[in-house]
Amino acid sequence: MKTFSNRYIFIYSTVLVAVVAVILAVVATSLKPMQERNQRVETKQMLLRTIGVASTKADAEDLYSKYIKETQTEDGKPYFLFDGGVVIPLRGTGLWGPIWGYMALDGEGTVLGAVFDHKGETPGLGGEISTDKFAARFEGKKMDTQPIRLKKHANPQDNYEVDAISGGTMTSNGVTNMLAAAFEDYSTLLSNFNPEAGLQTTNSHEQ
Repeated sequence: MKTFSNRYIFIYSTVLVAVVAVILAVVATSLKPMQERNQRVETKQMLLRTIGVASTKADAEDLYSKYIKETQTEDGKPYFLFDGGVVIPLRGTGLWGPIWGYMALDGEGTVLGAVFDHKGETPGLGGEISTDKFAARFEGKKMDTQPIRLKKHANPQDNYEVDAISGGTMTSNGVTNMLAAAFEDYSTLLSNFNPEAGLQTTNSHEQ
């Protein structure tokens, strides 16, 4: 049986690791444009969902161009106009990492739709924020004079309360803080926005 010296094994292992590293780097570099495009498309699909437009990866970009115009506040914060309303982005921190979403509002600050997602919240608990069932709790609520907050046994008649996630206290608190931050970031926009302004801006974009 042929044996190899420690030096040979060390050199062979080093070369093998280097070759594998190069291959992985090449693969990662070649896949990066596709991954970035997929991420852009997924973001556009989320935005479309807030305004009730269903899309696929194949048609999301065309539908986005048709229905939504991206713009920004004087402070450089992005928001998105559609006929009769505005979509604001949401960014925050849950129990285990980043959480995010988008919320569509009409000219009176009433929520028309919302979507949420997360990086690592617990499935069946905090991870429930990514479900349609959770997002539906926000429809008809208000983000005009104050932000929406998540609360245990929320009063269904209160325009600013939404039922918190059962067993997901930390994630619920994260969503509440995220909404409060968005309300502060876009308070000037929300106080001045009206459906007619959104409609005019969006129509001029589509022409």
